Amino acid sequence: MLFKQDQLEGIKAGTVSLAFRKWNKASVKKGSLLKTAVGVVEIQAIAVVNKVTDKEAQQAGFEDAAALMKTFTRYPGGDLYKIKVRYYGEDPRIALRERTSLTAEEHAELKKKLGRMGEWTKEILLLIKAHPRLRAADLAVLSGREKDWLKLNVRKLKDLGLTISYHPGYEISPRGENYIKKEFRR
Repeated sequence: MLFKQDQLEGIKAGTVSLAFRKWNKASVKKGSLLKTAVGVVEIQAIAVVNKVTDKEAQQAGFEDAAALMKTFTRYPGGDLYKIKVRYYGEDPRIALRERTSLTAEEHAELKKKLGRMGEWTKEILLLIKAHPRLRAADLAVLSGREKDWLKLNVRKLKDLGLTISYHPGYEISPRGENYIKKEFRR
């Protein structure tokens, strides 16, 4: 589930507590935790609704229900879902990626996880190190892979605290630098 930046900032500030989506089938469920640009957002409740009040639209960051409903003109089908959201906390990947040291056990565990993921992990880590903040599309060309594949898999590296995402591009995190230094002697 994606949010616009202003909605995320509202969720973090506590001024946005609802979101509305049109889906054929719900893509989130109660209790889900979503990693976003401002931290982790919790899905507290989700329900199909027939209409939206002005008050609910304002809780979603819109002026009124009419303004909210205009956002769905491109999506005529599907059910209208009301999703109660709240800011849950900071993204745990940030603290993880900022760690500048790895114990022998942490290094071994990372090596094991990356080994299970495949040889591409070494290639992509070294490619990002060599080309910091290069757009995903350009990194994909350099790697000979599809952009969508690259983005999906760099997200896996980010979940391990090895990379940092920017707009545009990626960098190796302090934790990733430590891993590369120990593992590849570069």
